[in-house]
Amino acid sequence: MTGSMLDEAYERVQHTGPERNGWLSNHAPMAVEALTHRGHGETVHRWLDSYLTQLEDRPRGISAISPEQWRDPLGDPVRTGDWLNYFDRELADEPWRDVLARWWPRLLPGIAAGATHGVIRVGHAARALLDQETGPRITELGQGLAYWAARWQPLAAPGSGPYPSTDPRSALDAVPLVPDQRAGIRARLAQLAELPAWPATAGAVPGGDNDDVRTRLAGIVDAAVIRHGTHGYANPVMLVHAATAPNAVLRALPALPETLWAPSLAAAWAATAAVTAAYAPPVARPAPDVHPGLTVDEVMQQATASADAHAIKFADTAADTYGRSGDPAVLATAARTTTQIADD
Repeated sequence: MTGSMLDEAYERVQHTGPERNGWLSNHAPMAVEALTHRGHGETVHRWLDSYLTQLEDRPRGISAISPEQWRDPLGDPVRTGDWLNYFDRELADEPWRDVLARWWPRLLPGIAAGATHGVIRVGHAARALLDQETGPRITELGQGLAYWAARWQPLAAPGSGPYPSTDPRSALDAVPLVPDQRAGIRARLAQLAELPAWPATAGAVPGGDNDDVRTRLAGIVDAAVIRHGTHGYANPVMLVHAATAPNAVLRALPALPETLWAPSLAAAWAATAAVTAAYAPPVARPAPDVHPGLTVDEVMQQATASADAHAIKFADTAADTYGRSGDPAVLATAARTTTQIADD
């Protein structure tokens, strides 16, 4: 039942574009995947009924992109329709894992695409496909890849190291902040190149050198989730991406060749550090009070009731973190985040 509910939801949004109102991301495919994955499929169509009124039609193409000339239109949002058509063709001709494996390393350097929503949308689609391969899920993967390609945006280059090992929370606390946090994300990320400490920050991927990639990546996600509880007040919506972006990469790893795992870890850390540098405040606030007995299901219900896609996606990521740690502080953070987003 859950599988068919997700496919129905995907079919309802496949005619919509990846953005609305200029360049705000279409969160519908990500949110409905999170809801169905967490057992809240019965809320999906009602949630979509409201959200669909905000969306725009899928953009038309201008000129077909050939497989040999993909570099020139990369990062050109005017070509969004062309990218959507391109990946429709790619996935009609080849298995989805092959297309993902070919395009992942091409897109990974531009992980900041669409405020990291490109990789996040692909991560949700990959999780859905790993659960069950269906036509609507393959189409959704193509639309996620197309969005990532159209908004492809590289970050300032990391340093080459070697750097000493550090734990993810300490690494996040040490991220330098951009000097001007008044503008949009593209202007904030552009300032990273001017930060003397940025190359070492981006290059020093946290985690133990003897840990495998999944363990190190999960550690980054978990640290970003908990840190939102003390720093998320500054910009509760944008700072959720410090956790949801690396979690999208973590979800995609099982569908990728292992040769791509290490660069995926490095790019995911750079994305987390970049979002932190762009939006985190210099001063922490007290962590939320822990509520004994609070459950993942209750946290997801609260996020769903808020109707905010960012709250839903953060609660979904926090559920992954809680599944690894069992720490009630994780659920308290997710609950506070939903409240902060609703009040923002």
